[in-house]
Amino acid sequence: MKAMILAAGRGERMRPLTDATPKPLLRVGGRRLIEYHLLALAKAGVRDVVINTAHLAEQIPAALGDGSRYGVHIDYTVEPEGALETGGGIFNALPLLGPEPFLVVNGDVWTDVPIAPLLQAPRGLAHLVMISNPPQHPNGDFALDDAGQVHADGACKLTFSGIGVYVPAFFTGCVAGRFPLAPLLRGAMASGQVSGEHYRGAWHDIGTPERLAALDRELSAEA
Repeated sequence: MKAMILAAGRGERMRPLTDATPKPLLRVGGRRLIEYHLLALAKAGVRDVVINTAHLAEQIPAALGDGSRYGVHIDYTVEPEGALETGGGIFNALPLLGPEPFLVVNGDVWTDVPIAPLLQAPRGLAHLVMISNPPQHPNGDFALDDAGQVHADGACKLTFSGIGVYVPAFFTGCVAGRFPLAPLLRGAMASGQVSGEHYRGAWHDIGTPERLAALDRELSAEA
């Protein structure tokens, strides 16, 4: 299975760190954030990775190269200034991702989610990894029922981790350009086409310099 790492965002909340460095290239625990994803993907057996770029786009391939040092092959897409949002960015990369199901990982999270069990076709159009709501997102995103189906609404919502598996047909009817992923997910949920799982391990949204520094201290202490 191929994978895509989303790395095109501006990282406004991370300024001034992201004024000169793309967010996925920020270092935490002695390593670039995106490198954790590349190594985890390679360990799980993923060999082909697509990374989308926009803000300071040239820095990412300059830093990562063709991926061989991480045990993968990387293809890059370059989006216009301002990027294409999550939905538009994935849709733009579909020619590189091919006709089979593929894994997508947000480049601005740190997690120890096991990748290998995710490398299978979803039973519908998408499969999402959900996590318990972090302090900065207490109301969650979507509800996960006991049968493993994800719903747009429900009594107890969880947070979407930014990790999911999609089939290309999920994007049927989309038009090239800038658009978010969430409305597509809600549409697929309405027809029972989105499954999910609740991961209870480590997950960090690196959304502010303070959260980056806290994770850096945590990982450095464990080293």
